[in-house]
Amino acid sequence: MDLLQVMKALSDETRLRILYLLKDGDLCVCELELLLEINQSNASRHLNKLTNAKILEFYKVAKYVYYKINPEIIEEFPFIKEVINDHGSKIKQCSLDYEKLKKYRASGLTCDDLKQGNIDYECGCKNNCQG
Repeated sequence: MDLLQVMKALSDETRLRILYLLKDGDLCVCELELLLEINQSNASRHLNKLTNAKILEFYKVAKYVYYKINPEIIEEFPFIKEVINDHGSKIKQCSLDYEKLKKYRASGLTCDDLKQGNIDYECGCKNNCQG
């Protein structure tokens, strides 16, 4: 993999936010859109850049596309893990996104809920949420 392509892919705040959310596991495109509050077009553009740089891999489950960090690129360029873990935590928006991710995971929402709009965007819970 080309080091310059990797460096360019890492040089954007939205892409760093995506990587910070993916550091602990795979997420679907619709989940990334919700958590980052970006539209599908914007998400696709950033995910394509990270995928073309081989930083991310993707796979499909039914009608959903999931992304994960490519372990081979981390092995080839260990500094990527440091950028994500050590420097990502220092970016305020990454920390805010990660808090939303924790709420989202605790809520029990699924991709089907997101696609159907059955969520409360304030708390990230289903519409019948009491919290």
